[in-house]
Amino acid sequence: MRPGPRNHLIDVAGLAVGHAEDHRVKSGVTVVVPDEPAVASVAVLGGAPGTRETDLLAPEQMIPAVDAIVLSGGSAFGLASADGALAALAAMGRGAEVVGFRVPIAPTAIVFDLANGGDKAWGDVPPYRDLGATAVRAASSNDDRIGTVGLGTGCTTADLKGGLGSASTVLPSGHTIAAIVGVNAVGTATIASGEHFWAAPFELDGEYGNRGMPHPLPADASRLITKLDSVKAGANTTIAVVATDATLTKAQTKRLAIAAHDGFARALWPAHTPYDGDTIFALSTGKRPIADALFEPIELGAAAAATLARAIARGVHAAHAAEGDTLSTWQERFG
Repeated sequence: MRPGPRNHLIDVAGLAVGHAEDHRVKSGVTVVVPDEPAVASVAVLGGAPGTRETDLLAPEQMIPAVDAIVLSGGSAFGLASADGALAALAAMGRGAEVVGFRVPIAPTAIVFDLANGGDKAWGDVPPYRDLGATAVRAASSNDDRIGTVGLGTGCTTADLKGGLGSASTVLPSGHTIAAIVGVNAVGTATIASGEHFWAAPFELDGEYGNRGMPHPLPADASRLITKLDSVKAGANTTIAVVATDATLTKAQTKRLAIAAHDGFARALWPAHTPYDGDTIFALSTGKRPIADALFEPIELGAAAAATLARAIARGVHAAHAAEGDTLSTWQERFG
């Protein structure tokens, strides 16, 4: 296996990514927009999710495909980003036709990034509706930025500044699997607050520092380090999109989202806590048929987990310092 040419979600043909952020607020929005509606599902395993329209993505529900996925900061305020995204999508003529009206389908998830040092005194008008619209209008198949951009602007982990991460993998079958993720976890992405990433075994081409695993493994490697240590319960959640060009049914896409959660467990310690809203959307653009319906979905699931683990580490590794930060970046501490 090898990374795609951009090592980013945009390596999946037919996908565009857009970002918008407010650096004073220290928050932002990232959207994934397929060039035509894509089959989608979702798996929510965190104990404190914040979502919109995820019920539509169950395999038994009638909506077959989506126009966008919206990932936003702002906790519950950030769900308004979907309003702006829908308005922008509708202006583009996107949406499912219902008795003569077009209704864009843009499931949404949020992270809690309110306690990150940004100015949240926005009065009666939180910025998220405008950020959602701006992100959709900015969507591009050439934007491969990661780190402190879009959703990643205000992300944090227990001991380091978080960020937006992305990675891709080209499988022996020729299929591409990719992930994009906002790393805002209760736990840590590095081992015992050191320089080594939990996701080290999956690293390709030195993409997050090439530090490998520590040897010997620290005696306190399994010690829990969380945001609760500094009494910031709620400042959490990691949300992601995994996508492939493989042709999958809605049920197979659901299984892909479930399998991808192994990437959270491989790259974050702890993951899926009662205070995390860990949510993964899965997309299939259907650009490349599957030849082996028995084996290839298994390979896709395993690759989705590994690719998402890499994306998490890349998001933390790429974060850059900004005025008012409450935590150091990986680069400041170890780079």
